[in-house]
Amino acid sequence: MSTESNKRSVIVGIFVVLGFLIFLAGVFVLGGQQKRFTRSIRVIAVFKDVAGLKAGNNVWFSGVKIGTVKRVSFFSTAQVEVDMDIEQSSQQYIRKDASATISSDGLIGNKIVLITGGTPNHPEVEEGDRLRTQEALSSDQVLETLQENNRNLLRVTNDFKALVGNIRRGKGTVGAVLTDSMVADNFKRAMQNLEKASENTASVTRSVSRFASKLNSPGTLANELVTDTTVFRRLSRSASKLEGVANSAEQTVGNLSQTSENINRASEKLNNTNSPLGVLLTDQETANNLRATLRNLNSGTVLLNEDLKAAQSNFLLRGFFKKRAKEEAKRKADSTAAKN
Repeated sequence: MSTESNKRSVIVGIFVVLGFLIFLAGVFVLGGQQKRFTRSIRVIAVFKDVAGLKAGNNVWFSGVKIGTVKRVSFFSTAQVEVDMDIEQSSQQYIRKDASATISSDGLIGNKIVLITGGTPNHPEVEEGDRLRTQEALSSDQVLETLQENNRNLLRVTNDFKALVGNIRRGKGTVGAVLTDSMVADNFKRAMQNLEKASENTASVTRSVSRFASKLNSPGTLANELVTDTTVFRRLSRSASKLEGVANSAEQTVGNLSQTSENINRASEKLNNTNSPLGVLLTDQETANNLRATLRNLNSGTVLLNEDLKAAQSNFLLRGFFKKRAKEEAKRKADSTAAKN
């Protein structure tokens, strides 16, 4: 009986020891997960809404768990203060200008605190520092946004469905193009014309390119006209001279016109029987009288010459004519001597 009691006592003792060891292991495991046995500092953040955050929830920084929420309490009428225990080993990476926000572990998981931001220009956080906070979207707001997006997507889908239906029924320009063969043929012809126009444009471009290459070829007239200022000045002077010649020709034509007009007026006067020249040219009687007068003048001239010859033979006038003849001979001799 005593032997069985001892066995039972030993077994019970073994189970008690195993249970105690399991209990200790659980305490250490849970304490390790809750960062109960690591050195930490206290950091504070004040939110307007913690969205169900409670003590024991995790604190994350850059995707790494660095602490837990120690206490959640009201700070004022519409604010909540959250005390967090942060591992001291992570203190050097968190700066005083970092910010904290409420998030969730997954879509519907536990609430967590996310610490983000911070620049190296600021010092690291210390015991009792208060971080800036950013208000995050709550799950209700996210669901409301998703519902609004779904409604918008439904409206877009309905509009697209109506558009496709109108196109299939041939409504609108696109529907006409897709369903009406005549419109399709016109569109094809328009595209062909556009292609031809493109080819013509390319041909013109090549021609312009060849012309430009000729302009750039040294020694050609086109290149000299574009680049040589001397040739340009010569052409300018030639153009000015041609312009002067054109002006002179215009003046000559004007003078010829004036001369022709004067000749016409003179011809009219010659043909006019009231003018003296017209009478001389057109009146036969006047012409006969003029001829008779000229015959009489010729006869008078002959008689006058005979009278002069007779006067030279007269002894009264002979000395005058001899003296005049001597003076004329002397004048001719002096003129001949002066020439020699």
